[in-house]
Amino acid sequence: MKLTGKTVFVTGASAGIGAATALAFAAEGARLLLCARRVEKLASVAERALELGAAAVHTFELDVRDQAAVAAAVAGLPGTWAAIDILVNNAGLSRGLNKVYEGVIEDWDEMIDTNVKGLLYVTRAVVPGMVERGAGHVVNLGSTAGEITYPNGAVYCATKAAEKAINDGLRQDVLGTPVRVSSIDPGMVETDFSKVRFRGDEERAAKVYQGLTPLAPEDVADAIVWAVSRPAHVNIAHVLMTPVAQANSLLFHRETAGTKGTTGTQ
Repeated sequence: MKLTGKTVFVTGASAGIGAATALAFAAEGARLLLCARRVEKLASVAERALELGAAAVHTFELDVRDQAAVAAAVAGLPGTWAAIDILVNNAGLSRGLNKVYEGVIEDWDEMIDTNVKGLLYVTRAVVPGMVERGAGHVVNLGSTAGEITYPNGAVYCATKAAEKAINDGLRQDVLGTPVRVSSIDPGMVETDFSKVRFRGDEERAAKVYQGLTPLAPEDVADAIVWAVSRPAHVNIAHVLMTPVAQANSLLFHRETAGTKGTTGTQ
């Protein structure tokens, strides 16, 4: 399926997987709708996207946790941007690494509001138009954390297990329409994920990736573009992807440590 001229909406597009996904679609000649909380970073992503061949770029500030803002943003899109062909529900984060009984309530709220409710809010705003037009593809960002829960990460893992359930439920709900639904579930990816989790502690974040070669954001973006560019009758339900040094969310092989079984943090 050709992606030239398709309108692609990427949430959380200011950095990491979101930015890489925007640039990957730009190289295919797509039209990009990009949103994030950090609009100053969106500007540089938009500039690079145009350099890579994006047909057009429209950026706006959005916090997916705000249902009213999500609904208003989608309803208020300029006419030439209203027909969204591909939605990439990328916005998400993790906070803290704590035992459930020692968890920080504010961290729980932020993860659940962003990773679960935010995904639902954007999906609710965009998918009715896809069904009405008889065309569209929703790509949700999952994680190996949604497959196996790891110690001290129960709430984050729960949000990714919820993503998996929502993805599968949505795919059932659009059955009988041409709308496609896919979940791309990466393991360890070197982004600002761990820096965000540890609230800017760069030294602690860097240790997550020591002794192995993690996935790059571009690897995940490549999988997303591949999934949406299959023939229209093909739906890629799930893509579970990890670096070679990772078996699942619990088991890693780190050369420097020379051991397997390090607790996962994705």
